[in-house]
Amino acid sequence: MNTAVINIKTQPETKAKAQEIARQIGVSLSSLLNAYLKQFIKTKTVTFNADDEILNKRTLAIMKQAEENRKQGKGSPIFDNAEDSIKWLEKQGI
Repeated sequence: MNTAVINIKTQPETKAKAQEIARQIGVSLSSLLNAYLKQFIKTKTVTFNADDEILNKRTLAIMKQAEENRKQGKGSPIFDNAEDSIKWLEKQGI
């Protein structure tokens, strides 16, 4: 099998914890990362756990403001399908 090498930088404790969890579930870290990359290619999406370790103060403030705006009716409508959202954007000149 042909392979390519990907080098990434991460904190040593992050690598060690990830290796330990991978070992506990019976896979190598390399296999786990390959599976993640294949899923990324397939779905073209990235999912993060929105916990306090990832969200900084600025992001949390923006999310809070967005929630307040939504409660006040400030924001785009919620759509059930893509066609309606495209029509709305076109009406906005976007």
